[in-house]
Amino acid sequence: MVFYLCNLTLHDNVFFASREMGTLYETEKYLHNWALSFAFFEATQIPKPYALQGESAQRPGYLEVDNEQNLLHLNEAGIYVFPALPIQWSYQITTFKSSQAAYHDKPKRMGGRGANRNYPMNYGRSKELAVGSKYRTYILAPKTVQIPRWIRLGKWAAKIQVDVKSIPSARIKQRTGEYICEHPLNPIDLSNSTQLLLYDRIIMPPVSLLSQAQLLGDYWEISNLTEETQSTKWSNLKGLPNRVCLPRGVAYGASHTVAAP
Repeated sequence: MVFYLCNLTLHDNVFFASREMGTLYETEKYLHNWALSFAFFEATQIPKPYALQGESAQRPGYLEVDNEQNLLHLNEAGIYVFPALPIQWSYQITTFKSSQAAYHDKPKRMGGRGANRNYPMNYGRSKELAVGSKYRTYILAPKTVQIPRWIRLGKWAAKIQVDVKSIPSARIKQRTGEYICEHPLNPIDLSNSTQLLLYDRIIMPPVSLLSQAQLLGDYWEISNLTEETQSTKWSNLKGLPNRVCLPRGVAYGASHTVAAP
C-alpha cells in the first residue's frame, strides 16, 4: 500500500448545495471524500452504468451492497480517499435562473401594494468555490492503481488539476495512542477501534465531516523531509506538512453496518 499526497487546483468554479438558504445555495469550503472518491475512481474502480432505473435512480446508495455504484468497491480494491483540506480558497457568487417552485416564497419589500415589484419569481444565487482555490488530500491505494491527473467535481462538473506524489515509506510511522488530526475526517469511515474524544463538526451532506479531531487509537504519523534526508528524489514533497496524523483502519462505512435486503 502507498500513501499519495494530492494537491488539487480548481480550474473551474466548484459548486455543491451544501446549504440552501432561500434562493442562496452555498458551497462548503471543504471537499467531501465521498465526492472525491467518485471523481477519482468512477468508471475505473466504481461501476458506471449507462442508465439507472427504479429506486436506485431516485436515491443514493453509497454504502449499499445492492446498489451498483457503491463505495464498497473501493474497499475491495484497498483504496481510500480522505476529505480535502482547503489551503487557499475564495468564493464567487453567481446569479442564475431557476425553475419555479411553489414551496419557495419569493422575497418581498416591506408593506404596500408594491411588495411584489422588482423581484423576478424564478432566480437563485450560488456561492461557488472560485477558480485558483487549492486543496490538499491523501489517498491510500495499492502501487498498481492509476490516479488521474485531472478530475471533474461538483454539480457543474468542474475541472480540477491533480498533482500526485507518493510519500516515501521512511516518512511514515505506525503509532498507537492519543493524537490530534488537523486534516478533515469522515466519522463513518473510522474504524470501531478509533475513539473520538473532541472535534469540530463540519455540517455538509451526505455526511458531516470532522475537523481538528482529537482521537485515541492506531494512527499513521507522516513527517516532512528533514535536512538529512532531503534529496532530488524527494524534493517534490515540499508541500507536505511538517507533521500530520491520520487514523489507521479507515474504510468506507467502517463504523456503519448496512444490512442487505
